[in-house]
Amino acid sequence: MTEVIRRYGPVLTGLILLAVALWLALLVVLPQVMMVDFSFRPALPPSKLGGPEDVYTVKNYATLWTNQIHLAIFLKTIWASALVTAVTLAVCYPVAFYLAQVAPKKRLPLLMLMLVVPFWINELLRTFAWYIILAFNGLLNTLLVALGIFDEPQRLLGGDVGVIVGMVYVYILFMVFPLYNAIESLDRNQIEAARDLGASWLRIHWRVVLPHAKPGIAVGCIMTFMLAAGSYAVPALLGGPQSRWFTEVIYNWFFEGGNWNQGAAYAFILLVLCIGVIMTAMKLFRVGLTDIAK
Repeated sequence: MTEVIRRYGPVLTGLILLAVALWLALLVVLPQVMMVDFSFRPALPPSKLGGPEDVYTVKNYATLWTNQIHLAIFLKTIWASALVTAVTLAVCYPVAFYLAQVAPKKRLPLLMLMLVVPFWINELLRTFAWYIILAFNGLLNTLLVALGIFDEPQRLLGGDVGVIVGMVYVYILFMVFPLYNAIESLDRNQIEAARDLGASWLRIHWRVVLPHAKPGIAVGCIMTFMLAAGSYAVPALLGGPQSRWFTEVIYNWFFEGGNWNQGAAYAFILLVLCIGVIMTAMKLFRVGLTDIAK
């Protein structure tokens, strides 16, 4: 802070801090406070707002536990988001290790560019691309039939498989880069020493690389899980009635059912879930906020 004041002066520093405080208050804190207030109030017509019926209640939260369909969708969203996180970690770990410890330094910028360029396209368009790939007469079905794996095209859209595949692709960078940053800081001499002592590659990764990469794994898992649990576009495009996501239920309460109070309660439940995942991941990987910030 002293360096900032010395560089920009007390007046400009104060203005910057004020702007940040206003941004946080108006765009982060206030909407969350309003959402919590909405969630504890009943859905009433405008004429009854402020009247005797406009009291705080937990009825909106109890709805989730009494509505078996919504509860099943909520639980499915949790395990499916965890599965997306696990699959993304399994896919990204070899890529991150190769980029951080194996890839030649001269080739690394090109590899990074090849990894990033597809994500310059909007998420919605990338999801539509997977819709075309996974369609009944799409590229994947055509290829599988041509190879003789299937006798006829299979329905890959409208279920959980298509949604999970789409999410793994859409959020892959949020796992790759934290892993890369963590593994890149590992001294390669430790890996060479373990190899010289006769350790297998599996043991090297388990005893040397993974413990060092714990902060990156924690950040990647947290980011991927939160994005997957809060995703709307991917399940709406690649899913179907049998693979509804909890965010679709929230969307329906807000924009189709017109019950903002119920939608706010469901949204707050999802927010609490994500906070719980963050705390659990930090405890599971035994990392603190300082380790994650690195």
